[in-house]
Amino acid sequence: MAQPIARTAVVIGAGIGGLSAAAALAESFSRVIVLERDELGDHPAPRPGVAQGRHPHLLLVGGLRALEQLFPGFGDDLAAAGAVRYQVGIDIRVERPDFHPYPQRDFGFYSYAMSRPLIESVARRRATQLSNVNIRAQCRVREIIAADGGKGVQGVHIENKETGTETLHADLVVDASGRGAPTLAYLKACGHAPPQETSIGIDITYATATFAIPDSAAKDWKVLAVMGDAQNHSGGGVFPLEGRRWMVTVARVHGDKPPADADGFMQHVQQIRTATMYEAVRHAERIGDIERFVFPASVRRHFERLETFPRGLLPIGDAICHFNPVFGQGMSVAAIEACELKRLLATLANQDDPLARLALPFFAAITPVVDEPWGVANLDFIFPQTRGVRPEGFDGTLMFAAALTNLAARDPEIHKLMTEVQHFLRSSTAYREPAIMQRVQAEMAAMAAMR
Repeated sequence: MAQPIARTAVVIGAGIGGLSAAAALAESFSRVIVLERDELGDHPAPRPGVAQGRHPHLLLVGGLRALEQLFPGFGDDLAAAGAVRYQVGIDIRVERPDFHPYPQRDFGFYSYAMSRPLIESVARRRATQLSNVNIRAQCRVREIIAADGGKGVQGVHIENKETGTETLHADLVVDASGRGAPTLAYLKACGHAPPQETSIGIDITYATATFAIPDSAAKDWKVLAVMGDAQNHSGGGVFPLEGRRWMVTVARVHGDKPPADADGFMQHVQQIRTATMYEAVRHAERIGDIERFVFPASVRRHFERLETFPRGLLPIGDAICHFNPVFGQGMSVAAIEACELKRLLATLANQDDPLARLALPFFAAITPVVDEPWGVANLDFIFPQTRGVRPEGFDGTLMFAAALTNLAARDPEIHKLMTEVQHFLRSSTAYREPAIMQRVQAEMAAMAAMR
């Protein structure tokens, strides 16, 4: 371990964002304390603080590689715990409108599907193996303590089950609480302007059932995604997880809720645009109850637009931006942000007062990280009822995306590029390369001529 830049860092929240942040901080602080309000058991189990924890989670390839940087061998740990390895492209059957299915191709990279409790359990175990990281469960952060007249922080007030109230000194407080309430409360109490927010109101409701994978399961896919169209907004998916199980999810938007009873759920699955999903599960054994989850809006807080920020305070993950979970981006984005934090701390280590220099460069560094999935989240404006400011040129963006999708169906190289962008392995700026732009524009012209 290199010479620490400070003594104590406190991380609020032991989800993927908080655990990733703890690993990123471990090389730069003498001790890292992770505070989690929920009870944390020795074995994977859903917890109240993760509202969508009983619903499917896919780890994108870019997210897996980020976690491998923070916890070397993380993928092997997932596999040993029972996570299902899938080859991106070949093991995923995607049924888009006009493509039943979209071409399945092997692009040479893989990731894992598993339950949210399992990935958290593996990350938590790896974090606790770091000698200077301590995870404290059932500790609720009541307040971030101001220092220097509100220009910085000096710790947190907490409540815990054993000793009641307690004050922890900290040189750095990282807010990985999920919705960023501690950071926003601190900024308000100390007279700081809050960050501007952009929201995309989608009001999406998921219903998820878990099934034992039947012996008759299809052999040509491990993951199934069915996308709705203009006539049938219902979409859904089948996702493998540990214990030879499937999570089967259906979703509706703008207040239209899928059923949560067994008969209604199966009827809903049967009405989805294609029959693949229903045929997969119609004879499968359901395990447990059907769970529902409501997600009102994607929200992005523009911390990067602030001119100043308190010394020793840093939000991360969902505290900065939380996305419609249907796109499966949140865990991966949080892990990639933690890698940026680790890199930045290393570059600041030899500078005067590195904690005073941390926040604004961090916000600048992760802006392009967030821009990519936020561009995907903007696709929710395809529904006229979606709340928020529709992006300028949105119809052109949709036309571009449709043309790119058509090209990718015919051209494996374009398909690989599109998949790499989706999995955070390449930037979407690659689409603007002249040779690709020329082909996309020609496809757009051909599509327009056919209307």
